[in-house]
Amino acid sequence: MQYKISNEYIKIEVIDFGAELCSLQKKDENLEYIWQGDAKYWNRHAPILFPIVGKLLDDEYHYKNKTYPMTQHGFARDSLFELFSLEDDSICLRLESSECTMKLYPFEFALYVTYTLVQSSVNISYKVVNKSNKNIYFSIGSHPAFNWPLVHENKNKYYMEFKNTEFLERLPLRSTGISEVKERVELENNKLFLSEKLFENDALVLENLKNKMITFKNTQDEIFVQLRFDGSYLGLWSKPTGAPFVCIEPWCGVADFSMHNKKIEEKVGIINLEKNKIFETCYSILI
Repeated sequence: MQYKISNEYIKIEVIDFGAELCSLQKKDENLEYIWQGDAKYWNRHAPILFPIVGKLLDDEYHYKNKTYPMTQHGFARDSLFELFSLEDDSICLRLESSECTMKLYPFEFALYVTYTLVQSSVNISYKVVNKSNKNIYFSIGSHPAFNWPLVHENKNKYYMEFKNTEFLERLPLRSTGISEVKERVELENNKLFLSEKLFENDALVLENLKNKMITFKNTQDEIFVQLRFDGSYLGLWSKPTGAPFVCIEPWCGVADFSMHNKKIEEKVGIINLEKNKIFETCYSILI
């Protein structure tokens, strides 16, 4: 099922499979900001990452002396959400634990995903409710992909701007997990210029950002996408194969480090939520 909501300025489309944002446009222009998916490169739009972010070592984790399988980014992105509420400029979808999820993730939960339009922004909020009789452990994140380029054919004339930031701290991804040794990524006047070469070694996983606002735009400043977020990490990703999209990913959590013991309770970036408690986080996209 596909849902459409709008206000005076923008319109979006959301599907119930994965509660995924699949379209974002201004009402006064015929320009699509969200990557429309192409199996040649990557057939998703803006998947939700839950109950893990990134990849686990050997695609598994340990809890209470038992091993559970979990593929990259978790199962929410491949789950059917139910409609919880729908208004002209807001929609909320819900995913609840089931017999199927309990085989992969032995916790009872409810995940609410809400899209709210505010002028030229869409605010995306996540609410995780612990319905277990014990603490639950999870990570959650977003993976929105934007068309790159948006208006010009020259992809190299686009950049990410991090205001008041001289350099970025990158956690290098390896086949054996995240490296313990950080890398320093220098910026040019607060700007990270985009190229396919930038993603030759997979995503840029960033932490300790001083300013949690990032702007994606071209050098002519004709058009832009701005994200504000409150997560602990940020991922930037595309495929170094001419893929015409770039992902800007706010995360509350991160992939396994190479020396991790696989215990979910001890995973870096994991959220520990007590019984009957609620965790909430959000980010916004301004166009």
